[in-house]
Amino acid sequence: MASRRDFLQQGARLCALGALGAPLGAAAQTTSMEPPPDLFDAQLLDIDFWVKPRTLSVVRPASGERAKLLYWKDGEMIDSAYQELCHLLRDVHGRATAPIDPKLLEMLWGTQAFIARYGLHQPLEILSGYRTEASNKRLVEEGVPAARKSLHMVGKAADIRLANLNEEVLGGLIRSFRQGGVGYYYRSGPKGGWIHADTGLQRTWKG
Repeated sequence: MASRRDFLQQGARLCALGALGAPLGAAAQTTSMEPPPDLFDAQLLDIDFWVKPRTLSVVRPASGERAKLLYWKDGEMIDSAYQELCHLLRDVHGRATAPIDPKLLEMLWGTQAFIARYGLHQPLEILSGYRTEASNKRLVEEGVPAARKSLHMVGKAADIRLANLNEEVLGGLIRSFRQGGVGYYYRSGPKGGWIHADTGLQRTWKG
């Protein structure tokens, strides 16, 4: 698994960039040229990163589907690609689709596009996207990590995994977008755990 330390030498060049704009129009407060505490920090991104076309590459292990979709270009959502992404992030077991919060797609794309700068090109594994109320209730009753009022039920959350990034690094990157909640789910085994990302209140937890 890759860690912050693994990327320290590669990221040293970022320190020479100086003060750059923060994502989504927020102002970054950079007062020093010292290396950032977290190498994968979205607050280091310049505005050019956020205005370029957005292509999201995802895979759904539960259904075996995968896709690479250009869904945003020239400041506008491409509706056909958006609808396909909503389908890919559907409740696979409940066989239901719902609108996915565009801010969530932005967070997922930003995560993938950011690590691509370091030569890491792999699809996001979507373990869970939208959930029906019935599917969410079933998970709660089975003791699977799921909040009773989960943001999954309103299309504002996804459980994700990225090959070659452990939970700590992936979660830290998503946290740096400052756009919602981040849950860390550590698990042993060949595939490891996952990260919950949502567009609700900013908060973190471990499950």
